[in-house]
Amino acid sequence: MAEHSHNHEELSRGRFFSVTLLNVLITVAEFIGGVFSGSLSLISDAFHNLGDSLSIVISYVASRISLKNQDENNTYGYKRAQIITAFLNSIALVIICLVLIVEAVRRFSHPEPIDGPVMLTVAIIGLVANAASALMLNAGAKNNLNMRATYLHIMSDALSSVAIIIGGVLIELFHWNWVDPLVTILVAGYIAYETWPIIRQTNRILMEGAPKIDYEGIKTDLLEIDGVYNVHHVHAWLIDEHNIVFSAHVNLHDMKISEAQPIYREIDHVLKTKYGVCHTTIQAEADRGKDEDIIYDQGEDI
Repeated sequence: MAEHSHNHEELSRGRFFSVTLLNVLITVAEFIGGVFSGSLSLISDAFHNLGDSLSIVISYVASRISLKNQDENNTYGYKRAQIITAFLNSIALVIICLVLIVEAVRRFSHPEPIDGPVMLTVAIIGLVANAASALMLNAGAKNNLNMRATYLHIMSDALSSVAIIIGGVLIELFHWNWVDPLVTILVAGYIAYETWPIIRQTNRILMEGAPKIDYEGIKTDLLEIDGVYNVHHVHAWLIDEHNIVFSAHVNLHDMKISEAQPIYREIDHVLKTKYGVCHTTIQAEADRGKDEDIIYDQGEDI
């Protein structure tokens, strides 16, 4: 399974260049088309695509960094490079959406003439290119927050293109120039809505937030191991969205270290197979802390 995921990630990274090239071409086309048609939604989408091109390059660099092994500078490795990138990409996307909404509101008060056919042509080109980019990144977006943030950038562009096409048709048929800023607001609002869960999840990981696992269940399972009679001072955190690190103090009956090793192995096995923990640190104690709760809370810092 791990090998399959690694190969899948390599495949996704191999498509970054094609996606970046497509985005650069879309950006140039939309800037030119927006200027000649007078369409705010095209120009705003061009800025959006420009940001996407940068985010794709940054995502690629982060994915390469994340493959580095642990060293003396980062003993847990470099997997958080992708989490940081996903967080920054998502923040940038929300800021872009807010800027577009403000400009769109201004356009309602000061409508400008728009060339519908030019707007339509460029939007159709953008839709085809963005759809191709989204297909290339789709598989990698399912299990990787960094790829998902990049994928959302591309999908938001595709949605923008669809909305711009609809707006272009309405402008051409009915001369409803107010449709252009309306489309901008609707698309920007939807993009911000879709991006917020990524911001929330990546922020939780960066803040050493605990994964959603059953701590009482862990305590119950560990107490069933022969030789363990209490579990306390538990900490769990996420290196990235897949890798959980876990530490705990366990009270053992007085025994030799060699006798405790099988207990350690059993604890590791339970935590890995049942709770998905990738790295476990156990501190064995005899009587110290035997009456403490599973989560450390003594009214002071850890």
